[in-house]
Amino acid sequence: MQAGCRISRDGRGRATDNAFIERLWRTVKWEHIYLNPADDGHQLYRQLQAYFAYYNHQRPHQSLAGSTPAQVYTTTPSFKHS
Repeated sequence: MQAGCRISRDGRGRATDNAFIERLWRTVKWEHIYLNPADDGHQLYRQLQAYFAYYNHQRPHQSLAGSTPAQVYTTTPSFKHS
């Protein structure tokens, strides 16, 4: 504590969360950003909006047996809001 450092107390499960996010952004970079470099931040924002719409609603995912995240979300009872 003398150096002004504080230990984070919310580290539970963070490693597995981080692995998911790292894998997601690796996919985004290799499938879209490297192939379509943006000229500025506004263009990148629009490109990412379009890519994530594609990623969630059209791109089949191997880990979801060829379904899209949107299909799994709408057909899984535990995800439905009351």
